[in-house]
Amino acid sequence: MKMSRLFAPTLREVPAEAEIASHKLLLRAGFIRKSTAGIYTYLPLGWRVIRKIEQIVREEMNAAGGQEIMLPIVQPAELWRATGRWELYGPEMFRLRDRHEREFCLGPTHEEIITELVKNDVRSYKQLPLLLYQIQNKYRDERRPRFGLMRGREFIMMDLYSFDRAPEGAAASYAGMYAAYEAIFRRCGLDFRAVEADAGAIGGSGGTHEFMVLAEAGEAEVVFCPDCAYAANTEKAEAVPPSAPPDPPPADPPPRAEIATPDARTIKELTKMLGLPPHRLIKTIIYKGDGCYFAIALRGDRAVNEVKVHNALGPFRELRLATEEEVRVLLGCGPGFVGPVGLPAEARLAVDGEAAVPAAFVCGANKQDAHWRHVLPGRDFPLALTGDFRLVTAGEPCPRCGASLQSARGIEVGQVFNLGQKYSEALSASFLDEEGRAQNFYMGCYGIGVSRTMAAAAEQFSDEDGLVWPPSIAPYHCVVIPAGAQDAETMQAAETIYAALRAAGVETVLDDRNERSGVKFKDADLIGFPFRLVLGAKNLALGRVELKNRRTGQTELIALAEAADAVRRRLED
Repeated sequence: MKMSRLFAPTLREVPAEAEIASHKLLLRAGFIRKSTAGIYTYLPLGWRVIRKIEQIVREEMNAAGGQEIMLPIVQPAELWRATGRWELYGPEMFRLRDRHEREFCLGPTHEEIITELVKNDVRSYKQLPLLLYQIQNKYRDERRPRFGLMRGREFIMMDLYSFDRAPEGAAASYAGMYAAYEAIFRRCGLDFRAVEADAGAIGGSGGTHEFMVLAEAGEAEVVFCPDCAYAANTEKAEAVPPSAPPDPPPADPPPRAEIATPDARTIKELTKMLGLPPHRLIKTIIYKGDGCYFAIALRGDRAVNEVKVHNALGPFRELRLATEEEVRVLLGCGPGFVGPVGLPAEARLAVDGEAAVPAAFVCGANKQDAHWRHVLPGRDFPLALTGDFRLVTAGEPCPRCGASLQSARGIEVGQVFNLGQKYSEALSASFLDEEGRAQNFYMGCYGIGVSRTMAAAAEQFSDEDGLVWPPSIAPYHCVVIPAGAQDAETMQAAETIYAALRAAGVETVLDDRNERSGVKFKDADLIGFPFRLVLGAKNLALGRVELKNRRTGQTELIALAEAADAVRRRLED
């Protein structure tokens, strides 16, 4: 491809809506253009990257036994109602009606429709296991689309579905997909980690892992153990129950006593006023789930994990923080003075394990500008419902081996689910076993965000000058830049090298534009070609050209006649 013909409109200024590196650079380098919030057009450079990621995915899915199909984007509501997800998905689902007032959705995922397909056409255990996949657009009406391709309303996804006759087969399919995912992300050149995760709206009881590309711009935080294989999204990470309270009460603890705490609404203000560390305080947060109130009590130095609350107390169609007005109506005080002692029956109390230990705490008195001190769990408030309701942080003990956990931010690019029989039971999808008895399928589903993988790679592989693509997914491998575009001999040499590179299987761009060399160099770095060949009159006179590695920044002079083979060898390396 010649640069004069390539539709790659680069930008010198950072677009105002771009917040993170990948969004800025994919716009500036001419890979994508915004259509509307959360929806993007892929320009030729961006589409080449997408197609390369898709090809890696296809090769690994096929090698693992997958067969590619194409399912409809528009799906009937009755299938989703049968599994209960029509209501569960809520406003994130794009819904529509046809001219006959029948309800449909734009597929955010395809568990229902693939189960219906297999239900109607797979009759016998002899047809199992079965792995079917597609690469297709998905649609989710994100409340706040942002970060470019990271959180969009239309995105490209590979989704594979496995059907097995027994739990052991489903576990084998899961393990096979897990290994295939590792191979895919390694081939894409990414630094990633597989972590335990929450199943969310997909559901299932057999476990799930997310594949996270490590990057500072990641929306998710993961914790991992440096001494064993444990790693989890903080939504899923297990909190180790305390073996003993950090500050046990005296043998004859005093009764609780009310203290005045005017304007001490936050943990920070309260610790300053009372001179106590945050772990000696209990904060109680009021949630509203499907019209009912829940009070979550935990130590003052911890944060509520809403996913754990949803899983333990729900599931809810909607779980949210109660408003200040709702809290005042319920308790007669503002949120900063809420506590677990003497809650009304309308507020169900759930106590995190660390706040249920035998220790003396300070907590809100459910009275404006007042707190209780010398509060003992069990004595002063009930422990009927205790559990793990908090976020795990770095430095806490690993739940597997006890070592100190570390943390990192990550971008979710894939997830694998062992669904069990959730969908086959809901949709009455069965096969006949050896004895002619009907058995429900054991299923798994496996998704890779193809467009998000491109964005994650751009996030992980970029610098102050632009993108730094791994060769396996780069739009082109090499750019040839004649330093004197108007010099006939230089242009002739550039054309010769360009032809030799293409003949050697190196995907190449010839920058034949009538621009200054500095402009061409800046565009080459911005776009992120892995290799750059520069032809200047002085070096050409000596039969040499300059080769630059974009990733390392290393430059070297090589013989003109060997340029194509040199680039090919470095790509193979």
